Amino acid sequence: MIRSMTGYGKAMLETPQRKITVEIKSINGKQADINTRLPWICKEKELDIRNMIIRRLERGKIDLSVNFDTMDSESAPVINRNMVRSYFSQMKEISSELGITDDAGLLAIVMRLPETLRTEKPELSDEEWNRIAGLIEEALTMADLYRLEEGKAMEKDLSKSVAAITGYLDNLGSVEGDRIMRMREKLMSTLNEAVGSENVDRNRFEQELIFYLEKFDINEEKVRLRKHCDYFLETMNGEGNHGKMLNFISQEIGREINTIGSKANDAAMQKLVVMMKDELEKIKELTLNIL
Repeated sequence: MIRSMTGYGKAMLETPQRKITVEIKSINGKQADINTRLPWICKEKELDIRNMIIRRLERGKIDLSVNFDTMDSESAPVINRNMVRSYFSQMKEISSELGITDDAGLLAIVMRLPETLRTEKPELSDEEWNRIAGLIEEALTMADLYRLEEGKAMEKDLSKSVAAITGYLDNLGSVEGDRIMRMREKLMSTLNEAVGSENVDRNRFEQELIFYLEKFDINEEKVRLRKHCDYFLETMNGEGNHGKMLNFISQEIGREINTIGSKANDAAMQKLVVMMKDELEKIKELTLNIL
C-alpha cells in the first residue's frame, strides 16, 4: 500500500485557560523539511515536536502550527509596582523643586514610562504539554490517514498507466510485423540504385545485413521493459514506503522505452513509443509525491 506525501490534519481542545488548535499540512519533498509555528511557551519543546513529526510522516515539506486562544486574563499586563514607586518618588521630588503639586498628573505620566507594565509568562506545565502532545499525535494520525487515502487514488492511476504501457508493448509485436523485411528491401533498393544490382556481392551483402539489422532488434528491450513494469507493480503493492524505489524503477522503464524508440525505425512503432512515454510521464509525476 502506497502513501502520498500530501496530507492534512487538525485537532482542537478547549481548557478553562485557553483553546488549543494544532494544524499540520504536508506536500511532497525529497527530505523532511519541517516548518513550525509555535507559541513562545512551546518553544522549549520544538525538538520533541520535530521528532514526533519525522517518526510519523517521515519526509515531505511539512508545516505545523500550534495556536493558543486565551480564554481568561492569564496574559493581562501586571503593574510593576517597584518601578512605579521609583518613578513616582523621583518625579515628585522634581515637582516639589519646581512647585508642582498635581500628583494625579504625575501618576499618569509615570504610567507611560518604560517597564511600568509587565506580562507574566508562566512556564509550560507537564500536564499542559501532555495535552498539546496528544493533540499533535491526533493531527498526525489524521494527516497519515489523509496520505493513505490519497495513496489509494494514486495506486489506481499508476496501475492504469502501467497496464497501458504493457498494452502498447503487446501491440508492438503486431505492428512490428515484417519490419525487418521492409528494411532489407529498402537497403537492397538503395544499394542497387547506387552501384547497380550486377555489382552487388550477394554473400557479402547478406553478412553485412545481419550485423546491421541486429542493431534494430528490440526483443531484449521488450523483455526488460515488461519485467520492469511487473517489478513496479510488485513494489507498489508491497509493504512499507517505496516512493524512491518506484521513482528509480520508472527511470529504468523510461530507458527501455527510449531504446525501443531509437531502434524502431518505423512510424507505427514510433507512435506506440510516444504513447508509452505519455503514460510514463504520468507515472513519474505521481511517484514524486509517493512517500
